[in-house]
Amino acid sequence: MMDTIKSVLVDETVSLFTSAGDVARSGAYIYPLKGIFHLSNTKPLWRPPLSKAYPTATLGLGVTSAMFFFTYIPQVAIMSITSGPLLAPITTAFLVLTESSTITNYLARAFILKDALMDTFDGTLVSEGYEKIVANGRHLHATGDAVSRLGDVIDPEHVEKKEREKITMASLIKACAYLPLNFIPVVGTVLYVFVHGKKMGPELHERYFRLKGWDARKVREWVDRHRGAYTGLGMAAFVLEMIPFASIACSFTNTVGAALWAADIEKAIR
Repeated sequence: MMDTIKSVLVDETVSLFTSAGDVARSGAYIYPLKGIFHLSNTKPLWRPPLSKAYPTATLGLGVTSAMFFFTYIPQVAIMSITSGPLLAPITTAFLVLTESSTITNYLARAFILKDALMDTFDGTLVSEGYEKIVANGRHLHATGDAVSRLGDVIDPEHVEKKEREKITMASLIKACAYLPLNFIPVVGTVLYVFVHGKKMGPELHERYFRLKGWDARKVREWVDRHRGAYTGLGMAAFVLEMIPFASIACSFTNTVGAALWAADIEKAIR
């Protein structure tokens, strides 16, 4: 087990340093910040997140309470070794909040927010004038604001994959498996963000790929050609979603940011 962990750490560290230049040059890490400003200034886009506020807040409260009850004391004991007995209670509190945010976000995305996030992505594209690409995946009403124009989903992939995309216990365990990286000061946290960022970046454009009608091979080729950009996008988005009590809101601002990047890609293609 320890050999496996060491191997993963070495591989991810090498990958981090080799891709750092591409990530920095891409500029895609700016889009999650753009998403914050765009969502703040586009009131119609507030409706999808507000419609899910109560169930998501209830889920977050339950997860956070359970995490503090079951994991705080054991993690304080571990952190007292790495951070010292004085700092351990404080650093552990932040760690548990980060873990709770990660788990809450993961569960919420799977069970509560899926359709709301899709509406946010599509609504952002409509607000940017890209109705034609959105029309590939859903009916659009002729009048109304960016969100009220969104009609029924006509994308067969959405219907066929909706159940298969739901969370599984194995995927949740895999997502939590990297949490111990946070016990390693600074370097561990950077690796934690990098590992999740590599995965999260392409996921933020999942809806875009579907609207484009790309198959798995086309998506893989596109992501491979823009690996640094997607890693940068995912890392910036993941850092925002690590913020305690703001992770769900950042899920929506990250979705807006990803849609803004998709709009810029379409603008460059024209």
